[in-house]
Amino acid sequence: MFAMFQLPFMVQAFAAAIVTGILLSYMGVHVVGRGIVFVDLALGQISSLGVAFAAFIGTGLTSIPLIFTLAGALLMSFINIRDKRLKQEAIIGIFYAFASALTVLMISKTPHGDSDIQEVLFGNILSVSWQQISTLSIVFGSILLVQLVFFRKFFGLTESFENGVNHLIGIFNVWNFLFYISIGLAIVFAVKINGVIPVFSYLIIPAVSAIMLTKNKAAVLIIAIIISILGGFFGLNFSFHYDFPAGSSIVAVLGGIFLLASIYRIIVGIINKKQVA
Repeated sequence: MFAMFQLPFMVQAFAAAIVTGILLSYMGVHVVGRGIVFVDLALGQISSLGVAFAAFIGTGLTSIPLIFTLAGALLMSFINIRDKRLKQEAIIGIFYAFASALTVLMISKTPHGDSDIQEVLFGNILSVSWQQISTLSIVFGSILLVQLVFFRKFFGLTESFENGVNHLIGIFNVWNFLFYISIGLAIVFAVKINGVIPVFSYLIIPAVSAIMLTKNKAAVLIIAIIISILGGFFGLNFSFHYDFPAGSSIVAVLGGIFLLASIYRIIVGIINKKQVA
């Protein structure tokens, strides 16, 4: 099980998975609570669009994706649906579809279009360097510090979404803006290493699985982080032993954990019903 750690690139991949998983699973609790699960896919795809555009024009491989993602995060922070016939997810979904189409159009003009699309979707975590991990740790550590310092503000806002009173926050709310900027920065750096789909999985699956396992809010955070670490460890192990792509393996393992949490939730529900009867 620990044989993979004999290879330096596997150690680096696991380190990147831990750093990515801890912050994204924490942010995922907010994302799921707000009911904006598409926001990660949308921002991740906007980041990928920035990468594709930078490759298309031949410059700005770091700055352009960052500008694109922060601009997308800024726009999404202003979304405040008042028409009951519409949901916030629908608007974010349009951002995702539009950015996806533009990304494919850009990548189709590159020499290695198909392989580039695969890397955009699932990344290449096995090629991550310690320098990239250091940069990721500094950025993610800074974001997490802001989240912890203003813990009550961010969770208070998330609770307003959970209770259906988010319309009271107004068109612009500084904490909502900081949340979207935080998640935008996290995604633009995480997508470069992990790809869009693994980043989405890290953001959503641990949080949803933790919510299925407990109702305690503090426990949800802890369990979500543990699930993200387990997903990275067993996903990379699966990739190492059976020669599967690392990104897809991590997503598959996280999906398996979600299925186990779902089965647990069903069994507990059946037991509770019998006790009530």
